[in-house]
Amino acid sequence: MDQPHRNVNQKHKDSLTKLETVALFITEHVGSMGFFLIIFGWTIFWLGWNLVAPAHLRFDPPTGFVLWLFISNLIQIMLMPLIMVGQNLQSRHAEMRAEHDFEVDSKAEREICTLLKEVRELKTQVSSLEELLKSR
Repeated sequence: MDQPHRNVNQKHKDSLTKLETVALFITEHVGSMGFFLIIFGWTIFWLGWNLVAPAHLRFDPPTGFVLWLFISNLIQIMLMPLIMVGQNLQSRHAEMRAEHDFEVDSKAEREICTLLKEVRELKTQVSSLEELLKSR
């Protein structure tokens, strides 16, 4: 008997742990223009403030922007493994979808072959009936 249709997207979502869900959320949002604009704006503000603000309000000397570099590197170090985890999870999801697509395509191919066989049999029967009617 045919298996009921299954939603591989829901199956994948249900298989995720809470940490994996967080990793996917971060991966999806870090790869967005919104995140880029936040980082870009933060960088412009930070560097601009420490270049043009009154000297007594500057907190990261423009000679090296050491604090900015430190924070930027921490963000990169934390995001790199999270993005890799997220990409692995997305890859697992893609493999599940591809496997499901293959199963659906295989079933469709079997059904098409069955239908073509039945159409050929019907054509043969129609031809036989036509010949029988002509001979009468």
